[in-house]
Amino acid sequence: MTKTENLFSSKHAERNGKERAKAADAPLRECVREALEEFFLHLDGHPCQGLYDMVLNEVEGPLLDVVMNQTGGNQSSAAEILGISRGTLRKKLRAHALL
Repeated sequence: MTKTENLFSSKHAERNGKERAKAADAPLRECVREALEEFFLHLDGHPCQGLYDMVLNEVEGPLLDVVMNQTGGNQSSAAEILGISRGTLRKKLRAHALL
């Protein structure tokens, strides 16, 4: 994990219970916006590279995990919910060590 990824993950994990409750009521888009704004505040002048891929990776793993749990592990149903092919789902599951 890069220094940038560590900073993103650790700062996101530092939210206290009150902030988490507030985030639970906010739309996903707002939660992402707030996390990114907080991320940039804590960069403290350090360079940032690969943010797009890092954010997609941070979101995709939990997305796949939750959808697979909701479908009881049924890959065909999960792929349909996600709007991707079963083959693409399997590839992504392997990439995130979920298969």
